[in-house]
Amino acid sequence: MLLPMPWPESSAANAGATPRGGPTAATDRKAIRLTGVIGMPNLLQALREEVWRLHLELPKNGLVVWTGGNVSGRDPQTGFVVIKPSGVRYEDLRPEHLVVVDADGRVIEGDLKPSSDTASHLYIYRHRPDVHGIVHTHSPYATAFAAVGRPIPACLTAIADEFGGPIPCGGFALIGDEQIGQVVVESIGSSRAVLLKNHGVFTIGPTPEAAVKAAVMVEDVARTVWLALQLGQPEEIPPEAVAKLHHRYTHIYGQAR
Repeated sequence: MLLPMPWPESSAANAGATPRGGPTAATDRKAIRLTGVIGMPNLLQALREEVWRLHLELPKNGLVVWTGGNVSGRDPQTGFVVIKPSGVRYEDLRPEHLVVVDADGRVIEGDLKPSSDTASHLYIYRHRPDVHGIVHTHSPYATAFAAVGRPIPACLTAIADEFGGPIPCGGFALIGDEQIGQVVVESIGSSRAVLLKNHGVFTIGPTPEAAVKAAVMVEDVARTVWLALQLGQPEEIPPEAVAKLHHRYTHIYGQAR
Protein backbone atom coordinates (compact mmCIF):
# COMPACT_ATOMS: atom_id res chain seq x y z
CA MET A 1 0.00 0.00 0.00
CA LEU A 2 1.37 3.42 -0.99
CA LEU A 3 1.72 5.94 1.80
CA PRO A 4 1.08 9.67 1.26
CA MET A 5 4.17 11.85 0.99
CA PRO A 6 4.19 14.86 3.33
CA TRP A 7 3.85 18.26 1.67
CA PRO A 8 6.89 20.58 1.84
CA GLU A 9 7.08 22.94 4.77
CA SER A 10 6.61 26.62 4.03
CA SER A 11 9.31 28.57 2.23
CA ALA A 12 9.59 31.07 5.06
CA ALA A 13 10.23 28.39 7.66
CA ASN A 14 13.06 26.89 5.62
CA ALA A 15 14.69 30.00 4.19
CA GLY A 16 18.41 30.04 4.90
CA ALA A 17 18.44 26.57 6.44
CA THR A 18 21.66 24.60 5.86
CA PRO A 19 21.17 20.85 5.38
CA ARG A 20 23.08 18.70 7.84
CA GLY A 21 26.14 17.07 6.37
CA GLY A 22 26.93 19.95 4.01
CA PRO A 23 25.51 20.73 0.56
CA THR A 24 25.05 17.93 -1.99
CA ALA A 25 23.13 17.62 -5.26
CA ALA A 26 20.28 15.94 -3.38
CA THR A 27 20.10 18.58 -0.66
CA ASP A 28 20.39 21.33 -3.27
CA ARG A 29 17.30 19.91 -5.00
CA LYS A 30 15.51 19.76 -1.67
CA ALA A 31 16.39 23.38 -1.00
CA ILE A 32 15.12 24.35 -4.46
CA ARG A 33 11.77 22.70 -3.91
CA LEU A 34 11.34 24.26 -0.48
CA THR A 35 12.66 27.75 -1.02
CA GLY A 36 13.62 28.25 -4.65
CA VAL A 37 10.45 29.87 -6.06
CA ILE A 38 8.21 32.12 -3.99
CA GLY A 39 4.81 30.47 -3.65
CA MET A 40 5.91 27.39 -5.60
CA PRO A 41 4.59 24.76 -3.13
CA ASN A 42 1.06 26.20 -3.36
CA LEU A 43 1.20 26.41 -7.16
CA LEU A 44 2.48 22.86 -7.52
CA GLN A 45 0.02 21.54 -4.97
CA ALA A 46 -2.80 22.97 -7.06
CA LEU A 47 -1.29 21.50 -10.23
CA ARG A 48 -0.79 18.13 -8.54
CA GLU A 49 -4.43 18.06 -7.51
CA GLU A 50 -5.59 19.04 -11.01
CA VAL A 51 -3.42 16.42 -12.72
CA TRP A 52 -4.52 13.78 -10.17
CA ARG A 53 -8.19 14.60 -10.80
CA LEU A 54 -7.67 14.43 -14.56
CA HIS A 55 -6.00 11.02 -14.25
CA LEU A 56 -9.29 9.71 -12.86
CA GLU A 57 -11.01 10.72 -16.11
CA LEU A 58 -8.96 8.18 -18.07
CA PRO A 59 -10.44 4.96 -16.60
CA LYS A 60 -13.81 6.71 -16.19
CA ASN A 61 -13.93 7.23 -19.97
CA GLY A 62 -12.56 3.79 -20.84
CA LEU A 63 -9.23 5.10 -22.13
CA VAL A 64 -6.88 2.99 -19.95
CA VAL A 65 -6.73 -0.21 -17.93
CA TRP A 66 -4.64 -1.19 -14.90
CA THR A 67 -1.60 1.14 -14.80
CA GLY A 68 -1.31 2.11 -18.47
CA GLY A 69 -1.38 5.71 -19.67
CA ASN A 70 -0.54 9.00 -18.01
CA VAL A 71 -1.29 12.72 -17.79
CA SER A 72 1.22 15.50 -17.23
CA GLY A 73 0.93 19.24 -16.70
CA ARG A 74 3.58 21.94 -17.00
CA ASP A 75 3.62 24.84 -14.55
CA PRO A 76 4.03 28.01 -16.66
CA GLN A 77 5.90 29.90 -13.93
CA THR A 78 8.60 27.38 -13.01
CA GLY A 79 8.60 25.14 -16.08
CA PHE A 80 8.36 22.14 -13.75
CA VAL A 81 6.24 19.20 -14.90
CA VAL A 82 3.86 17.12 -12.76
CA ILE A 83 3.43 13.54 -14.01
CA LYS A 84 2.05 10.18 -12.90
CA PRO A 85 4.42 7.79 -11.09
CA SER A 86 5.34 4.61 -12.92
CA GLY A 87 3.22 1.51 -12.40
CA VAL A 88 0.70 2.91 -9.90
CA ARG A 89 -2.91 1.83 -10.30
CA TYR A 90 -5.45 4.61 -10.75
CA GLU A 91 -7.54 3.61 -7.74
CA ASP A 92 -4.43 3.88 -5.53
CA LEU A 93 -3.26 7.21 -6.95
CA ARG A 94 -3.27 10.28 -4.70
CA PRO A 95 -2.13 13.87 -5.40
CA GLU A 96 0.95 13.42 -3.20
CA HIS A 97 2.10 10.44 -5.30
CA LEU A 98 2.55 12.55 -8.43
CA VAL A 99 6.14 13.40 -9.28
CA VAL A 100 7.51 16.87 -10.07
CA VAL A 101 10.45 16.99 -12.50
CA ASP A 102 12.37 19.81 -14.12
CA ALA A 103 12.89 20.24 -17.87
CA ASP A 104 15.88 17.88 -17.77
CA GLY A 105 13.99 15.13 -15.94
CA ARG A 106 15.55 15.67 -12.51
CA VAL A 107 13.11 14.88 -9.71
CA ILE A 108 12.29 18.06 -7.81
CA GLU A 109 9.58 16.58 -5.59
CA GLY A 110 8.33 13.04 -5.07
CA ASP A 111 9.29 9.74 -3.51
CA LEU A 112 8.14 7.55 -6.41
CA LYS A 113 9.74 6.90 -9.80
CA PRO A 114 8.16 9.01 -12.56
CA SER A 115 6.39 7.53 -15.58
CA SER A 116 8.49 5.67 -18.14
CA ASP A 117 7.12 8.20 -20.68
CA THR A 118 8.60 11.19 -18.80
CA ALA A 119 11.47 11.76 -21.25
CA SER A 120 9.02 11.88 -24.16
CA HIS A 121 6.69 14.29 -22.35
CA LEU A 122 9.65 16.57 -21.64
CA TYR A 123 10.81 16.40 -25.27
CA ILE A 124 7.36 17.54 -26.40
CA TYR A 125 7.30 20.39 -23.87
CA ARG A 126 10.75 21.58 -24.96
CA HIS A 127 9.70 21.70 -28.62
CA ARG A 128 6.15 22.98 -28.10
CA PRO A 129 6.12 26.03 -25.80
CA ASP A 130 2.37 26.38 -26.44
CA VAL A 131 1.69 23.00 -24.78
CA HIS A 132 1.05 22.75 -21.02
CA GLY A 133 -0.73 19.39 -20.89
CA ILE A 134 0.01 15.97 -22.39
CA VAL A 135 -1.95 12.71 -22.23
CA HIS A 136 -0.99 9.20 -23.32
CA THR A 137 -3.52 6.38 -23.55
CA HIS A 138 -4.06 2.99 -25.17
CA SER A 139 -7.76 3.60 -25.76
CA PRO A 140 -9.04 0.59 -27.75
CA TYR A 141 -10.66 2.00 -30.90
CA ALA A 142 -8.01 4.67 -31.49
CA THR A 143 -5.25 2.16 -30.78
CA ALA A 144 -6.81 -0.24 -33.28
CA PHE A 145 -6.14 2.39 -35.96
CA ALA A 146 -2.59 2.75 -34.58
CA ALA A 147 -2.09 -1.01 -34.75
CA VAL A 148 -2.56 -0.94 -38.52
CA GLY A 149 -0.71 2.36 -38.96
CA ARG A 150 -3.82 4.13 -40.22
CA PRO A 151 -4.79 7.77 -39.58
CA ILE A 152 -8.38 8.58 -38.63
CA PRO A 153 -9.94 10.45 -41.58
CA ALA A 154 -11.82 13.72 -41.16
CA CYS A 155 -15.19 12.22 -42.01
CA LEU A 156 -17.09 13.57 -38.99
CA THR A 157 -17.84 17.15 -37.98
CA ALA A 158 -16.58 16.24 -34.48
CA ILE A 159 -13.14 15.47 -35.97
CA ALA A 160 -13.11 18.76 -37.85
CA ASP A 161 -14.23 20.64 -34.73
CA GLU A 162 -11.70 19.30 -32.25
CA PHE A 163 -8.75 18.36 -34.46
CA GLY A 164 -9.03 20.52 -37.57
CA GLY A 165 -8.33 17.63 -39.93
CA PRO A 166 -7.46 13.93 -40.00
CA ILE A 167 -5.84 12.51 -36.86
CA PRO A 168 -2.37 11.52 -38.09
CA CYS A 169 -0.50 8.31 -37.34
CA GLY A 170 3.22 8.54 -36.66
CA GLY A 171 5.78 5.77 -36.88
CA PHE A 172 6.85 3.16 -34.37
CA ALA A 173 9.13 4.14 -31.48
CA LEU A 174 10.44 2.31 -28.43
CA ILE A 175 9.38 3.26 -24.92
CA GLY A 176 11.74 4.69 -22.31
CA ASP A 177 13.59 7.60 -23.87
CA GLU A 178 12.81 10.56 -26.14
CA GLN A 179 11.97 8.51 -29.25
CA ILE A 180 8.21 8.66 -28.75
CA GLY A 181 8.34 12.38 -28.07
CA GLN A 182 10.29 12.89 -31.29
CA VAL A 183 7.67 11.01 -33.31
CA VAL A 184 4.88 13.01 -31.67
CA VAL A 185 6.51 16.35 -32.50
CA GLU A 186 7.34 15.26 -36.06
CA SER A 187 3.89 13.82 -36.80
CA ILE A 188 1.23 15.77 -34.91
CA GLY A 189 1.27 18.93 -37.03
CA SER A 190 -1.50 21.36 -36.02
CA SER A 191 -3.66 18.61 -34.50
CA ARG A 192 -4.15 18.01 -30.80
CA ALA A 193 -3.77 14.26 -31.26
CA VAL A 194 -1.53 11.73 -32.92
CA LEU A 195 -1.56 7.94 -33.09
CA LEU A 196 1.70 6.07 -32.51
CA LYS A 197 2.01 3.01 -34.74
CA ASN A 198 1.67 -0.29 -32.80
CA HIS A 199 1.32 1.65 -29.56
CA GLY A 200 -1.43 4.12 -28.73
CA VAL A 201 -2.42 7.77 -28.57
CA PHE A 202 -0.80 11.04 -27.49
CA THR A 203 -2.78 14.25 -27.11
CA ILE A 204 -1.65 17.76 -26.26
CA GLY A 205 -3.29 20.98 -25.15
CA PRO A 206 -2.73 24.45 -23.72
CA THR A 207 -3.86 22.98 -20.37
CA PRO A 208 -3.90 19.45 -18.92
CA GLU A 209 -7.71 19.49 -19.10
CA ALA A 210 -7.65 20.37 -22.80
CA ALA A 211 -5.29 17.46 -23.45
CA VAL A 212 -7.60 15.07 -21.55
CA LYS A 213 -10.60 16.36 -23.50
CA ALA A 214 -8.73 15.65 -26.74
CA ALA A 215 -7.96 12.11 -25.54
CA VAL A 216 -11.65 11.50 -24.79
CA MET A 217 -12.65 12.89 -28.18
CA VAL A 218 -10.08 10.78 -30.07
CA GLU A 219 -11.56 7.59 -28.70
CA ASP A 220 -15.13 8.74 -29.30
CA VAL A 221 -14.55 9.57 -32.98
CA ALA A 222 -12.36 6.49 -33.52
CA ARG A 223 -15.23 4.29 -32.35
CA THR A 224 -17.71 6.00 -34.67
CA VAL A 225 -15.35 5.81 -37.66
CA TRP A 226 -14.69 2.11 -36.96
CA LEU A 227 -18.44 1.45 -36.89
CA ALA A 228 -18.86 3.39 -40.13
CA LEU A 229 -16.15 1.27 -41.76
CA GLN A 230 -18.25 -1.83 -41.07
CA LEU A 231 -20.95 -0.34 -43.30
CA GLY A 232 -18.75 1.00 -46.06
CA GLN A 233 -16.14 3.65 -46.83
CA PRO A 234 -16.81 6.93 -44.98
CA GLU A 235 -16.71 10.04 -47.15
CA GLU A 236 -14.24 12.65 -45.96
CA ILE A 237 -15.32 16.25 -45.43
CA PRO A 238 -13.72 18.67 -47.93
CA PRO A 239 -10.72 20.54 -46.43
CA GLU A 240 -12.33 23.97 -46.82
CA ALA A 241 -15.37 22.81 -44.86
CA VAL A 242 -13.10 21.26 -42.21
CA ALA A 243 -11.34 24.61 -41.81
CA LYS A 244 -14.66 26.47 -41.39
CA LEU A 245 -15.95 23.95 -38.86
CA HIS A 246 -12.73 24.10 -36.84
CA HIS A 247 -12.74 27.91 -36.80
CA ARG A 248 -16.36 28.02 -35.66
CA TYR A 249 -15.71 25.50 -32.90
CA THR A 250 -12.54 27.18 -31.63
CA HIS A 251 -13.67 30.82 -31.96
CA ILE A 252 -17.49 30.96 -31.75
CA TYR A 253 -18.83 27.82 -30.07
CA GLY A 254 -19.48 27.87 -26.31
CA GLN A 255 -19.52 30.72 -23.82
CA ALA A 256 -17.40 33.86 -24.01
CA ARG A 257 -13.95 33.27 -22.56
